[in-house]
Amino acid sequence: MKIAISTDGDFVSAHFGRCPFFTLVDIKDGQVVSKEVIDNPGHHPGFLPEFLGQRGVSHIIAGGMGERARILFEEKKITPILGVEVSVDEAVTQFLNNNLTSDDKPCEPRSGKGYGLDKTECDHAHE
Repeated sequence: MKIAISTDGDFVSAHFGRCPFFTLVDIKDGQVVSKEVIDNPGHHPGFLPEFLGQRGVSHIIAGGMGERARILFEEKKITPILGVEVSVDEAVTQFLNNNLTSDDKPCEPRSGKGYGLDKTECDHAHE
């Protein structure tokens, strides 16, 4: 199994598509086999689900994601886990222990700011 974590420094990025990096984590028999940080190749509608799917990703962990992106990931059989606001290492630990929860609330359209297309953070309305 492989997970992709939207990454900003040592933390899960607030918005998956606009993060500067992705951390790809290979997991086998409940253990981390490898971890690689790659540059975000760019944010274009439909591109990242295809890009990450071709790399064998089964789950993506992010602070937030738009509804359209969530649907596109699910069509590629990639499960989004959203609302995560911890370090990348803590997200991996929680995932391995089956206690990483998702708030399943998509971001509002055009709510991100910074990287990629000048968007780094998300203004999603968490309750």
